[in-house]
Amino acid sequence: MKLLLVEDDFDLGGALVRVLSKRGFDVARCSDGLTALEWLRANTCDVALLDLGIPGMDGLQLLQRLRGRGDATPVLVLTARGAVGDRVVGLNAGADDYLAKPFDIDELEARVRALARRSHAADMPHCGALRHDRASGAFYVGTQALDLSPRESALLAALIANPGHAVAKERLITLAFGQDLPAQSDAIEVVVHRVRKKLVGTGVGIMTLRGVGYLLQEG
Repeated sequence: MKLLLVEDDFDLGGALVRVLSKRGFDVARCSDGLTALEWLRANTCDVALLDLGIPGMDGLQLLQRLRGRGDATPVLVLTARGAVGDRVVGLNAGADDYLAKPFDIDELEARVRALARRSHAADMPHCGALRHDRASGAFYVGTQALDLSPRESALLAALIANPGHAVAKERLITLAFGQDLPAQSDAIEVVVHRVRKKLVGTGVGIMTLRGVGYLLQEG
């Protein structure tokens, strides 16, 4: 799991990097808000740990800039400002959770993992028991991964992004075959047929809407 720690206290920042690294996290560190803003423009992480009292651009300003440009990275605020009013301000600025200093490292780890799970679940489109892990590209029914070809995955990804809504046949052809368009559009029907067979028993199926396209639905 990738973390970004934004903390200007040299000793505390170094200690947190060491402890979290020993617990299996991959930790990057920035010591000011402007550097963190640019780091997050060029990189991604599962959770950002943010001290509010950082130089260059304080934590609240950083949060507002991130959310203003559509960055949904989960943010856990770490700060000595423990008053209720300060927590409310931080959460309203876009923080996902708040932990006042001093804190227990076990609680910090638990909150980080909870935020990552919540974010990961939100990034997994689903239809019934079928889930799509967009980070890896894999499809799961429960904990069982489906064995899909690249074309089958491209087709199913388009359908599960809009469950219950039709996706045009021409759109699916483009996604499944790219520039190597088949001589006959019937080729997409072969891909649909294969995916249907792999969905048997999952409670999810693909419906054909003649003249419109295909849709993914439960039942």
